[in-house]
Amino acid sequence: MQRSMKDEILHRFLNAQGEPISGQQLADDFQVSRTAIWKHLQSLQQEGYTFETIKKRGYKLLAVPDRVDFGQLKQLLTTKRYGQQVHYFERVESTQLVAHDLVRQGVPDGTLVIAEHQTAGRGRMQREWESSEGKGIWMTLIIRPEIAPHQAPQFTLVTAVAVVNAMKASFQNFTPQIKWPNDILVNGKKTTGILTEMIAEENRIQALLIGIGINVNQEQTDFPDALQTIATSVAIEEGQQVDRVQLVAKVLDFLEHYGDHYVKHGFPLIKKLWEEYSCTIGSQVRATTLREVVEGEAIAITDSGVLEIRQANGEIKGVYSADIEIL
Repeated sequence: MQRSMKDEILHRFLNAQGEPISGQQLADDFQVSRTAIWKHLQSLQQEGYTFETIKKRGYKLLAVPDRVDFGQLKQLLTTKRYGQQVHYFERVESTQLVAHDLVRQGVPDGTLVIAEHQTAGRGRMQREWESSEGKGIWMTLIIRPEIAPHQAPQFTLVTAVAVVNAMKASFQNFTPQIKWPNDILVNGKKTTGILTEMIAEENRIQALLIGIGINVNQEQTDFPDALQTIATSVAIEEGQQVDRVQLVAKVLDFLEHYGDHYVKHGFPLIKKLWEEYSCTIGSQVRATTLREVVEGEAIAITDSGVLEIRQANGEIKGVYSADIEIL
């Protein structure tokens, strides 16, 4: 995606590492007037960026806002596709809903929808997802993988592996674990939910919408009473505030890497890593499906992502979709 002039100007200041940049130099480089440069700087200041005017030297970037916008994200991405086009919002009903509209408009593989706040965030089975303003990562990635529709559910597991790796690479004070099929837990509490939706026609995937919600900088009191004992944030577990932009960049980097690996080489590596990171495998669980309740030891996942549970009578039951309680 071609960056706007405002994004290019911001890119210059972020790369300058606190050194001033001449307004005339910017005007010459972009072949516009000094007034045009000043207007872009005014727009950036309205978004929360702080500049200082230094006589005879130009403008100096003093502070950046706590936002997960394209200007800051672009500085950190090493991906080829994922996150190279970003649709950023202060507030939306749901990034998944926005992504559905964008798919119909034909946006490219790797387009990211991200918001500071969702008024109607949702998880699996249409459950409400609490989306604190400015404190979490609420995003949907639109991808267009060359896979058959029956392979789409594995991308939830691919995403879980990517998120765990992003956290392991970024933080030192906790160990994230995966709870089948779509939650990332830390010390038994939920930090992350994943929602994968497919748009397909006949036997072809048009797009996968990978929704990722991460509790990042919430304090415990930020969670509603109903979530106090079951939810946590990265900042709580790490013991300090977290740069959300850096975490988004890491997640996208790992997700592109493991997503491409899955498309090219299949599920074996993803399955191995998923089981290694899982707190479900080897545990006694209760799986509540639409039709029944299955209890026993979670022993493995299949190549199609189905959870296998060995019941007390020795029978192994495959669970395709369920609420899982670790006993």
